[in-house]
Amino acid sequence: MKLLTSLNVRGWLLVGTAVCGVAMAGAIATFGSSARAGSALEERKLPMKFNWVACEPNCRGWVSAVGIITSDTPKDFEEFARGRQLGGATVVLDSSGGSVNDAITLGRRFRNLGLLTTVGISLQNRGGPSARSAVAPEAYCESMCVFLLLAGKKRYVPDAAHVRVHQIWMGDRADDAKAASYSAQDLMIVERDIGRLAKYTFDMGGAGDLLSLALSVPPWEDLHELDAGELKLTNLVTTDLVADVLPHVDVTAPAMAELTPKTQARFGAEPEQAPQAAKSTKTAEALVPTGSAVTPAAAVQK
Repeated sequence: MKLLTSLNVRGWLLVGTAVCGVAMAGAIATFGSSARAGSALEERKLPMKFNWVACEPNCRGWVSAVGIITSDTPKDFEEFARGRQLGGATVVLDSSGGSVNDAITLGRRFRNLGLLTTVGISLQNRGGPSARSAVAPEAYCESMCVFLLLAGKKRYVPDAAHVRVHQIWMGDRADDAKAASYSAQDLMIVERDIGRLAKYTFDMGGAGDLLSLALSVPPWEDLHELDAGELKLTNLVTTDLVADVLPHVDVTAPAMAELTPKTQARFGAEPEQAPQAAKSTKTAEALVPTGSAVTPAAAVQK
C-alpha cells in the first residue's frame, strides 16, 4: 500500500474500441438480445477467447476478444492467429483485465501486427443465419484491457462503451487490502510491473495521465470510468470515426439494463460451471471487480 500511495506519477508514468457503419435506429431489446447480453457477461468471467467474425460481402471481418487475460492468453492468440492474415485487422474487446505481464506481451503482438482496436460485443447471426454480423457498443474494457486497447494502431471507443481503470494489486489480498500483509517480494513485484507498464505505455504512444488516473484508485474504491475528455487526454482514442476501425459494420445496442451494471461484484470466486478458471501468474494482475464493493483484484503470486 505504502508503495502505491507514495508513487509520484509524473512524466515517466505513461499508460495507456467499437464499431462502425450505419447506426441502427433505436436499441434492440428483444429476448434474443437479452440472452446475448447475459452470455457476454458470463464470457467476460472466463479466460480470454478469440474468434473471427466474418461480415461478408462488404466487410473484411474482425477479431472478437472476450474474457480475462491469463498466462495462457498470448499462446492462445498465437494459435488463433496461425494461418490467418490478421495484419491490419480490428480487435473488438470486451474484457475485465487480468495479468499485467501477459497483457503487455499480447499488446506488443497486437502492435507488431498493426491491429486496430475498439470496444464492443460481437453479435453474430442476429435475426437468423442470413443476417449480417454486428457490434454492440455497450461493452466493458477494464483494468489491463485498457492496455490492450492502447496497443491498437488506431483506437476508437464508442460513446456507450465503459473504459475503467484502477491500481494493480496482489490479487489474493485485494478483497481486504487494508488488513492484508505484504512482503518485500510482493512490493518488488508490483513496483517492477508498474515500471513495465510505464515503458509499455510510452512505446504504445500513451499519455502519462492514464497511469496517473489508474494509480489514484485503490482496491477499496470504485473503478474510475474515463469520460470522453479523459479518453483523449490519455491518448486512448486516436479517432472519432467508427469507419476508421470497422467500415461497413452495423452498430446495434442491446438495452443497457441487460448488460453488466457499472457497480459489479468482484471476480473473487470462480464462475459457476465455468469450463476453465482463469490462471494466475507470478506477476501483478489487474482483474475487474464485479461486486457491490467494486475493488480491483490484482497481483497474485503463485
